[in-house]
Amino acid sequence: MSELPKKILIVGLGLMGGSYAMALSKKGYDVYAISKDEEDIVLAKKQGMIVDGTTCVEKGFVSSFSLIIFALYPNVLVSWLEENSSMIKDGTLLTDVTGVKCSIISGVKKTLKGKDVDFVFAHPMAGREKRGIKYADDGVFKKANFIVVPTEGNKEENIKKIELLGQELGCAKIARLSPDEHDEMIAYLSQLTHVIAVALMDAKDNTHLADYTGDSFRDLTRIAQINEEMWTSLFIENKKKLIDQMDLFLDEMKLLKEAIENEDTALLKEKMKESTRRRSMFALEEEKRK
Repeated sequence: MSELPKKILIVGLGLMGGSYAMALSKKGYDVYAISKDEEDIVLAKKQGMIVDGTTCVEKGFVSSFSLIIFALYPNVLVSWLEENSSMIKDGTLLTDVTGVKCSIISGVKKTLKGKDVDFVFAHPMAGREKRGIKYADDGVFKKANFIVVPTEGNKEENIKKIELLGQELGCAKIARLSPDEHDEMIAYLSQLTHVIAVALMDAKDNTHLADYTGDSFRDLTRIAQINEEMWTSLFIENKKKLIDQMDLFLDEMKLLKEAIENEDTALLKEKMKESTRRRSMFALEEEKRK
């Protein structure tokens, strides 16, 4: 069976990088980190998430690792590699946590061309509305899906190592998708839902909504408390697929709007029955994992 190196480097100590560090440290790995903020290093060490870390990218440090996890925004990941890939030693296994793949893969491949390293892309379907390492929580991986996104040239043994990484984090379901499949699925399941939450929250002045709201509004807008830097980047990086999914949603909204305008009770009931059926199927699949 494939095994992960005992010593692991995480580049980026935000919410996700910190959650990775917390989970892997609890599993007995020696986790180190690179972060732009010294305060993040201090906090991570104090809470036992990492053995040590640095704000300086130095070859002697980076080259001492054979597994590096990048917990960076998509555009920052490519820039980091452009500036520092020469410090990564031959034979190193690289992976990421980014929520889009197609737009960054070419840049990553181009930057690493000619180097004896293997970058196996991955995406844990986990997170929180908050940002920053102070909100890191390895509990986000419990029952979560972990998507591995192999690309041409990846070694099967390394793909399996990244699948093992998902298991070590505590994820319940490990799946493989192509980059295109991943980005289309994420556009629908994650990005569209965030777009809807933002639109719903911004559609009406919410100054006094808390005085009247019920669970439905509260549940639907939970993810509207959003990291604008990260999600703006994710939306733009995956804009073609996201717009396609938004069009699908708008078509459904138009259909429902017309049914209400025309008092087409038969169509409304049909749509509601179908949504109930699909939600029940979804819930059944979720229940099987418990």
